[in-house]
Amino acid sequence: MARLFVSDVHLGAAPQATEQFLGFLRAEAAQAQALYILGDLFEAWVGDDDQDPGNERVCRALRALTAGGVACFALHGNRDFLLGSGFCERSGCQLLPDPVIAQLDDERVLLTHGDALCTDDHAYQELRSIVRDPAWQERFLALPRSAREQLADEARAGSRRHTSRTVPDIMDVNAQAVTAAFRATGPSAKLAGKRAALLSARRVRADSNGARARGISSALEPERWRPPDRGPCGGPCGRASTAG
Repeated sequence: MARLFVSDVHLGAAPQATEQFLGFLRAEAAQAQALYILGDLFEAWVGDDDQDPGNERVCRALRALTAGGVACFALHGNRDFLLGSGFCERSGCQLLPDPVIAQLDDERVLLTHGDALCTDDHAYQELRSIVRDPAWQERFLALPRSAREQLADEARAGSRRHTSRTVPDIMDVNAQAVTAAFRATGPSAKLAGKRAALLSARRVRADSNGARARGISSALEPERWRPPDRGPCGGPCGRASTAG
């Protein structure tokens, strides 16, 4: 059995993408041991009270996948960083810290969405530090859902303007940041994430031992982290935490 990795599906941006992903869950993913979603599953997620019908279909399909015995893990992306315990309860997925090192059989794989490695894009990194702050998220989630949806639409429009006037290389991963990630994780580690040029999403063979992982702080200093035993939802329904 295989472990499958997907990233940047951006469901909700185009109806056909949702249908294709649902077909993938029913076919290839149903035959796997585990599915790793490496960020930006959704084009937008303004909180776990999201009521988008397409997103609900995806959550139900993920729940069916985990109920069938396929472990499903997810990382936050730059569009769906507000995924929380409610999403886990609806989908059966377990949220992992980003980045995280997974020991998959005899390979160490660094799982990350990859946007934290785009260090040359200073404007984005400043925004990222703001919206990932728990206090900011608490204030944002206290707003009415309609207000959050409007703000998310405005943020996506701003992102498109920023992308259109920014040199592409600046928005890509920084080579030195990738090198630092390798130093922190060990020379034999592989990388999986959103930037195909430097972070290669891979399928690796599974055994019955499951995955062992350790978290990495924002300074890329490793902290040990081990996924607990799977629960009825494919893992604990909540954000993963580090443990010494």
